[in-house]
Amino acid sequence: MNIAESEIACQMIAKTCGCKNKNRKVTYSIIDSYHNLCSDKRDIILAQIEACERLSKYTKDGSDHILLEHEILELKLALDLLH
Repeated sequence: MNIAESEIACQMIAKTCGCKNKNRKVTYSIIDSYHNLCSDKRDIILAQIEACERLSKYTKDGSDHILLEHEILELKLALDLLH
C-alpha cells in the first residue's frame, strides 16, 4: 500500500453558531495533526481563512455566507497587520 500523504490536508474546520436573529459567530476546531505545536500566528490565520472559504463554498444560507465573507475580510486584515 502506498500512502501519498500522512496528514490531513486541512488543519481547521470552521462552523457558524448562534441564533439567526442575534449575534452569529464563526468558531474553529483544530484537527489533530503532527505539527500543531509548530504553528505560528500566520499559519493559524491562514488555516482559518482556508476553513472559512471551504465552509462558504458549501453554505446555502445567505446570512451565513455574509458572515463568512466578513470573517474572511477580518482575517486577511489581521494577516496584513502581521507583516
